[in-house]
Amino acid sequence: MTLALPFLKKPPLVAVVRLSGAIGLTGRGSLNDTSLAPVLERAFRKGKPAAVALEINSPGGSPVQSSLIGARIRRLADELDVPVYAFVEDVAASGGYWLACAADEIWADDSSILGSIGVISAGFGAHVFLARQGIERRVHTAGKSKSMLDPFSPEKDEDIARLKGILGDIHKNFIDHVKARRGTRLDLSEDLFTGEIWLGARARDLGLIDGIGHLRPKMQERFGDKVRFRRYGLRRAVWSRFGLSLAEDALGGIEERAAFARFGL
Repeated sequence: MTLALPFLKKPPLVAVVRLSGAIGLTGRGSLNDTSLAPVLERAFRKGKPAAVALEINSPGGSPVQSSLIGARIRRLADELDVPVYAFVEDVAASGGYWLACAADEIWADDSSILGSIGVISAGFGAHVFLARQGIERRVHTAGKSKSMLDPFSPEKDEDIARLKGILGDIHKNFIDHVKARRGTRLDLSEDLFTGEIWLGARARDLGLIDGIGHLRPKMQERFGDKVRFRRYGLRRAVWSRFGLSLAEDALGGIEERAAFARFGL
């Protein structure tokens, strides 16, 4: 039994939120704003934490979900005046780096992969295969752009130009976010926004992160050796433990592995 003595001051509390996986893909482990909202609310509000630490291991994913999650982190941090620290594990690339930029400081391992500040759209074209098989594609639309980038029809120059314009606008949003969050820490003498990736030490030199460091020792350095940690993360639904929705989870797992594989992980 623990005796609570109100006049004894407790050591500082750091809430640790794990953000691991692809962002916005299918499957129950995917990171999205809806599932993370209650996790982040508890982390920022429960027990009056001295700080929130984000454990990030993400190859990216949906730009919209990345933006929504990052914005929620900033709203809670500003509203409750709680500093946020990001600690990168294997990778914080693309949308994963967007999430890291929601923190006030970013720390990583020497071998962490960071960056990939770019936007990609990929697919397949099957119109040649269909033609060889004697299959005719029939598409009827109301609105000339409704069948834009149909994978079973030849690409059109105007569709490609329109898609590149959309990707360019999303890329600009990404760049603006990084510049707003990292500010004068960025070394803009080098083009950081080509989609290139860097390891921890080089990312530090470029101002993409604040230094090399791991969660527990860095938080003990900031808040003392007796700092307390309370962990928060996504929980699997009960029915998923009994084998339900296996097809969805399997598909999500394949998509996620492909996303990590882009970085050799």
